[in-house]
Amino acid sequence: MSRTALVTGGSRGIGAAISVALKTAGYNVAANYAGNDEAAAKFTAETGIPTYKWSVADYDACAAGIAKVEADLGPIDVLVNNAGITRDAPFHKMTRQQWQEVMDTNLSGVFNMTHPIWPGMRDRKFGRVITISSINGQKGQFGQANYSAAKAGDLGFTKALAQEGARAGITVNAICPGYIGTDMVMAVPEKVRESIIAQIPVGRLGEPEEIARCVVFLASNDAGFITGSTITANGGQFFV
Repeated sequence: MSRTALVTGGSRGIGAAISVALKTAGYNVAANYAGNDEAAAKFTAETGIPTYKWSVADYDACAAGIAKVEADLGPIDVLVNNAGITRDAPFHKMTRQQWQEVMDTNLSGVFNMTHPIWPGMRDRKFGRVITISSINGQKGQFGQANYSAAKAGDLGFTKALAQEGARAGITVNAICPGYIGTDMVMAVPEKVRESIIAQIPVGRLGEPEEIARCVVFLASNDAGFITGSTITANGGQFFV
């Protein structure tokens, strides 16, 4: 029987690439999304991957959404915490709302999604929890005190939870992408994009599919001895 994977923020950008790669690898895949109904409908029409709408910032909505996915596709074996937002501002101009919104989605959202799924993984003695963090959670970034703090928190969460899941057959890992050629990055002015690329030793932006391949590996049986780890996929821009 195929395993079931749930990808948050799974209908666009890196998340869409992850959803497609997992389906190609033989998983039953569900893609969560927060708000763009048109993009989600188009994604499902093109890929056949069902989409489910809820905000990962809302614990009760996560629990209800997870229950719906499991009713439709079966118990969730692989959780990919990919959903994330930015609310950038220099710290002296950052509002409490900008801080809280990023924390609620990028950090608390990881708890909200993992917590309801965790007991089932423990009972079945198998699970894969993979969280998409960021290069800026490792090195920090001007104007992103909120985002960098949340993404760094995701790494601490990963290392701690890995220790709890190990004896239950659950691995917990993270991936820190660098700058990836998503619609969001490609939409920035060309000069800004060129300045970003100039800082990347391999001389290009990453591709969403390159992050997706990391996820597929971490989800596989081949990665069963890897837990509490971070894959740094940034073209050599930052070394840990």
